[in-house]
Amino acid sequence: MPTTIKCPNCRHEFAMEEAVSEQYKKDLRDQMIEFTRKKDEEFQKKTRDLSKQLIDQEEAFRKKMNEEKKIIQQSLEENIRKDLHGDFENRLSLLQQSNEEQQEKLKAARQRELEFLQKEKMLNDKEAELELSLQRQLQEERTRIAEEIRRQEEQKNQSRETDFQFRLKELEKQLEDQKKLAEEMKRRADQGSMQLQGEVQELALEKLLQAAFPFDLVDPIGKGVRGADCILSIRNSTGQECGKIIYESKRTKNFETDWVDKLKNDMRQQGAQVAILVTRVMPRDMTCFGEKNGVWVCNFSEVKALTEVLRDGIIRIFQASRNQQNKGDKMQLLYDYLTSSEFSEQWKAIREGFSSMKMSIQRERDMMEKLWKTREKQLEKVLLNAAHIKGSMEGISGQDEFNMNLIDDTDEILGIE
Repeated sequence: MPTTIKCPNCRHEFAMEEAVSEQYKKDLRDQMIEFTRKKDEEFQKKTRDLSKQLIDQEEAFRKKMNEEKKIIQQSLEENIRKDLHGDFENRLSLLQQSNEEQQEKLKAARQRELEFLQKEKMLNDKEAELELSLQRQLQEERTRIAEEIRRQEEQKNQSRETDFQFRLKELEKQLEDQKKLAEEMKRRADQGSMQLQGEVQELALEKLLQAAFPFDLVDPIGKGVRGADCILSIRNSTGQECGKIIYESKRTKNFETDWVDKLKNDMRQQGAQVAILVTRVMPRDMTCFGEKNGVWVCNFSEVKALTEVLRDGIIRIFQASRNQQNKGDKMQLLYDYLTSSEFSEQWKAIREGFSSMKMSIQRERDMMEKLWKTREKQLEKVLLNAAHIKGSMEGISGQDEFNMNLIDDTDEILGIE
């Protein structure tokens, strides 16, 4: 059973073991603090004693060192005095001997100094000459470098100028190409517009022929097919085909003579008797419809009346030839062929080809004669200048031995002047 103790002041009860334990701990703590304090005091005391001993030992060592130093200094002074006396005598003799040697060396030194001064003067002169030569070389090098820099700058400027000119030419070429492209696009647009207008006129021409001549056959030629625009096959009252009229429609701003030749070739290939060119712009030598080199030319308002006239003529010729079919023999057939429009057109084609070849040959002959005349004039000019040079040289030298003839005797024989 635990024993309790009551506090007389606060009447608090607590176990006796707890009170004894706390008291025991407190006593141990006080003992530890006292022991630590004593140890610190002993350590400090020992430290002070040791410091004092070290100071005393150092003072004694310093005194001993001073005494030994004095003894050593006195001994050294005595030895030095003895050594100095002997050394003085030796040095005196050495100095005398040295003086004589120094005199000899002084003479040699003066001689060497004189030679050195002479060499120094020569070196100075050479150095001045070298400096002058170096300055000259530097000046020449500066001039050369400046010239080289100037030449390089000129080349760079020329290269820049060339590049600028090339760039300018490129820009001009690009501008010219753009202009050509714009013109080409405009031309294609105009051409497309004119082509559309031409197709509209072709359709209008076909409708006009179909409406005006319902018994005839209007045969349109498709787009992209080589040949004319349409062919009118003429029929009489009994339905027999009497002949053909070929049509070509043009709706451009300028009239071209090549259209006539092309339409004539198409007429021969198709076996038509008459060719009509319907154009908005008439040739310069025509004010109204008419025949031009075997092709009838008219505008759109005149095509109906012209077709009626030509159609009536073709029907009459067909009727006349039908009436004469059974009355002729081979001579009559030959006569009919020679008097037919087919033979006439074929012969016209041969005559036109011959005339074209003849004109081409004549143009080539005229061109060559013109070229020969030009070269002959150039040759005369060269010979005249050579004769002037020869006369000037003979007049200056007083001799006539200069052979500066551009032609030899064989050329003169051949007639070259």
